[in-house]
Amino acid sequence: MPDATLFTVAQAVGAQGALRHALGLGPETFALPAFIGMISDEIQQMREAGRSDADILAVITEATGVSVAADDLMRFYAPPEQRRRPE
Repeated sequence: MPDATLFTVAQAVGAQGALRHALGLGPETFALPAFIGMISDEIQQMREAGRSDADILAVITEATGVSVAADDLMRFYAPPEQRRRPE
């Protein structure tokens, strides 16, 4: 039977940050294609909820402080069949 222990994204990022800090490492960074790929599930859900790409980009900018171009969102978005699922 698989372990039923679950973690939020915030908990996972917090633990990773604490481990990296304990090792004297800086924060992990992601290139734009990897970042957009990582949030493609949520992009899909926002689109299905009727939100425009402009709305999605505004949320990304608000959350990260980084402006992402619309063509980059389209270019790096990972469709469902290309996404990796956690085990």
